[in-house]
Amino acid sequence: MLASRAAPLPVSQPAPVSLPSGDVLPGGPQRGWLVASILSLYIIWGSTYLAIRWALEGGMPPFQMSGVRFVLAGALLFAVLWLRGAPVPTARQWGASALVGLLLLGVGNGGLVFAQQSVPSGVAALVVGSLPLWTALFGGLFGQWPRRAERWGLAVGFGGIVLLNLGGDVGGGLLPTLAMLVSPMSWALGSVWSRRLPMPRGLMSTAAQMLCGGVVMLGFSLLIGERPTAMPTPKAVLAFFYLVVFGSLVGYSAYGYLLRNARPSLATSYAYVNPVLAVFLGGLLAGETMTPTAWLAMGAILGAVVLLTRGK
Repeated sequence: MLASRAAPLPVSQPAPVSLPSGDVLPGGPQRGWLVASILSLYIIWGSTYLAIRWALEGGMPPFQMSGVRFVLAGALLFAVLWLRGAPVPTARQWGASALVGLLLLGVGNGGLVFAQQSVPSGVAALVVGSLPLWTALFGGLFGQWPRRAERWGLAVGFGGIVLLNLGGDVGGGLLPTLAMLVSPMSWALGSVWSRRLPMPRGLMSTAAQMLCGGVVMLGFSLLIGERPTAMPTPKAVLAFFYLVVFGSLVGYSAYGYLLRNARPSLATSYAYVNPVLAVFLGGLLAGETMTPTAWLAMGAILGAVVLLTRGK
């Protein structure tokens, strides 16, 4: 009996998986979904910055484009889930979804898209790379204050953001700059807060957030009187549908899954992979360049995020 209890685990037992963030995923039935979700965020969301630029250059207004994008993606996902018998969110769950949708999509994504009218996609991705810094700070408001390594990460990361501003790389006007700096703050607050709100279950939470966030952006678009500057180009239309299918339906669903099933540090670890891919694609396909100051700021921000994720 004692020997049988001490028997080794079967050889088919899944092995832990190490990730670029420094986190380790234990073996288990969720491991495949977690890895797939993380990789999709690393790759897909790193390419959405260039897709957003192409959609804006093709004549699509920022808030109108983003609002239609998320309403369309949310409606499609909601319809599929409803037809499959998923429960419709309660009034309380709709309220929580509206709050998270406002923070993540209305302010977080909307501010970023607005800023990309005058800021290169690589620089925008680099500023969003500060997301884990804000996540650590807002996590402290909910009782999980940063440790020593994380405090060093915060200091280095904010130094990188200051360096970006001093070097003029974030330029493009006061309002776009403020919108871009507030964007990751709002996204981080919504991500941390969502874990403590009565959200719908599973993918219905993603659908409700996209519907609510999209409606908010469309309402704001009407309020400020946005109008298309020209007939959208074929490239802009293709970029828009790429954002709907991959950036929203696939990417945002993967992010929601990570928020529900992994630590926030792992869910936001895409933020230090996306800037590298965004800068590469912006230089390769759009002729974007970065100054030496911006490269130095990138090193500071990415190093800070590594400190944060390893500290956690």
